[in-house]
Amino acid sequence: MSAESRFLTLLRLLANHPAAQGLMDDVAVLPIGDTHLILTSDTMVEGVHYLPTDPPADIGWKLAAVNLSDLAAKGARPIGCLLNYALSGDEGWDAAFLAGLGEALDRHGLPLLGGDTVKMPDGAPRSYSLTAIGEASGPIPTRSGAEPGDMLYITGPVGDAGIGLSLARADPAAAGPLVDAYRRPRPRLSEGALIAPLATAMMDLSDGLLIDAQRMAQASDVAITIDHIPLSPALESVRGASTAVQIAAAQAGDDYELLFTLPRGTTPPVRAIRIGHVGTGAGLTLMIDGATVPLPARLGWEHG
Repeated sequence: MSAESRFLTLLRLLANHPAAQGLMDDVAVLPIGDTHLILTSDTMVEGVHYLPTDPPADIGWKLAAVNLSDLAAKGARPIGCLLNYALSGDEGWDAAFLAGLGEALDRHGLPLLGGDTVKMPDGAPRSYSLTAIGEASGPIPTRSGAEPGDMLYITGPVGDAGIGLSLARADPAAAGPLVDAYRRPRPRLSEGALIAPLATAMMDLSDGLLIDAQRMAQASDVAITIDHIPLSPALESVRGASTAVQIAAAQAGDDYELLFTLPRGTTPPVRAIRIGHVGTGAGLTLMIDGATVPLPARLGWEHG
């Protein structure tokens, strides 16, 4: 068990309100009259979630995008956000960050409502948190609703951001679609709104396809088989499509596609890729080219 998992076990003793859902999902769901508020919060820390050499405007964009992705996984409409910001001591850097953040907020209709600012000690890593608030009036899919017989889908290929990170780490001036996938992810808000009424389970891919599919299987008390790992042409042109590349792509985080299940025979309402199915039992099985492949020791990203 990771340090993060052990801490969450203790934290669940405090998060005992029904809206917290036992901290088994990425959001809180708070009933308000005839609707539900969807609440989510994400933090980005320099050297952990982004490279110190990443452009500040891209970091601001990504902070908004990762929170919006959590709303997308619930089919929620963005209604506002709160920003907690650690001043960098570089006013130009801070202004560029806010420009990128503002671009993402404007693009996706997420107004800034308030927050807090602090000054970190000299030399401390930069750190930023955003709390996003959404509204959902229809069905709200969780990661715990997958049923045996369901088909498993994803809204796009995996691994692009992982390769983009490696390219940006090697060359801060690197550019192209893979670097864009890492620095400027696109939250699937419109897709999530269309999928939500039909999905039995849904979550966004933040930590990697394998680890997030395993989390869905555990939360739903089912077995999940992945028999196809979709790769983009951009990734294949750089790395190819070997078994090792496919596994690495399925381990990589920061994809922010939507992973969802639908009853067999239900057609996805958006462009999506069928990547597996749900069965009875427990755990995750990976198949590549029709053969079962041992799961890697590390399924994806975990703190600690």
